[in-house]
Order: sequence, then C-alpha cells, then structure tokens
Amino acid sequence: MTPNSSISRTVMRRVRIMHATRTFAPVFVASVLFMLAVWEIGREVWVTRVFENMPSYADIPAMLNFFADAFINTEVVVQMFSILALGALVWLARSFALLIGESLPMRRI
Repeated sequence: MTPNSSISRTVMRRVRIMHATRTFAPVFVASVLFMLAVWEIGREVWVTRVFENMPSYADIPAMLNFFADAFINTEVVVQMFSILALGALVWLARSFALLIGESLPMRRI
C-alpha cells in the first residue's frame, strides 16, 4: 500500500477526525454546560442587585461570608446550577490544561 493510495487517505482522514473529536469534545461540552448553568442562574437571580449588595472587594472575609450566605439562602435551583457551573468550570480548566500539555513538546530526561 502506497502512502498516496485511496485507502490510506480515507483511513488517515478518519483517524484525524477521531483525534480532533477526542481532543475538542470535552472542551466543547464543558463550555456548553458552563454557559447553560450561568444563563439559568442569570434568569433566576437579579445579578445587578447581587453586585449592589456585595461588600468591598478588599474585604475578603466579608466577601466569603456574603457569598456563603447568598448561596445558602437562595433557591435550590440556583444552588444546583451554581454547583453545575463550578463543576463545568473545573472540567473546562482541566480539559484546557490537558490540551495544552498534549501540544507541548515532551522532554526526556
């Protein structure tokens, strides 16, 4: 079989498609989940009021206390979407880190 044969081109095209799918599918799915969760949170919560009631950015303990109280005292739907958004964000960061790690050249010691 020569490298320019029809079968070789077809097989290699399928291999490249599967490689691209396996590489970018987790990033795409995590991005869609994150956007969906943030969209639904925005529909349930009046976001401008949250920022108006928030303490100063410099007061870290007050910020942590504010967000903990806001999370505990909100509806269950918003809590679930907040957890989904956080999980999708972690998954997205992991997928990007793996994608960058695969593209960097390996060094042998």
